[in-house]
Amino acid sequence: MPTIVWGELPVEEFALGETFEEVPDAVFESEQVVQNGQEVFMPLVWARSDDFDRLNAALEADPTVDEAISLADLDGEVLYRMDWAREVRLVIQMMLNSQGSVLDAYGTADAWRLRIFYPDREELSATNEFCEAHGIPFDIKRVREMDDEPASRYGLTSAQYESLKLAWEAGYFDVPRETGIEELSEQLDITHQALSERLRRGHNTLVKHMLGVSHGE
Repeated sequence: MPTIVWGELPVEEFALGETFEEVPDAVFESEQVVQNGQEVFMPLVWARSDDFDRLNAALEADPTVDEAISLADLDGEVLYRMDWAREVRLVIQMMLNSQGSVLDAYGTADAWRLRIFYPDREELSATNEFCEAHGIPFDIKRVREMDDEPASRYGLTSAQYESLKLAWEAGYFDVPRETGIEELSEQLDITHQALSERLRRGHNTLVKHMLGVSHGE
């Protein structure tokens, strides 16, 4: 069965360890992960920081980055095109020695958090064994098998998925809102308090599963 895995890699064993030492508040998030044959890349990465002059200097000196080119600066976030050092690319390739695909990667001074898709649970086992054999400290935090329900891709219950989908389609999340909680609760035939709680829990689940973290981690 298709499986999604949330796991962590220490920054010093993967990428941008020296950058995080210089700019500990920095946050990086991959815009895309591309696999071309045996090569795996994270060419586009968003960065957030309070001091981009310091961040740019740190990236220039970081041995895990061959080149970082700023492509866009949007309201406190900068999009970089990254040319990673060979060691970084090799770590990803080794982790994906099976048929896995990196869906996204999120880096802070604490760790890199990756979300990886495997077409079969056996592929996850093969990757885990490979990482252990090659000393790659990939710490698996969460595993979720996907079934035929769309909600399963995001870790939501069916009720949470349907409520969030209805709220989005009705314009509840628009600014300004096009509908209110009372109208939505009438369509779902539940109280507005119950719907509000369901939406909050759904939001929390989406954030937790997208970032691969939970409260206290």
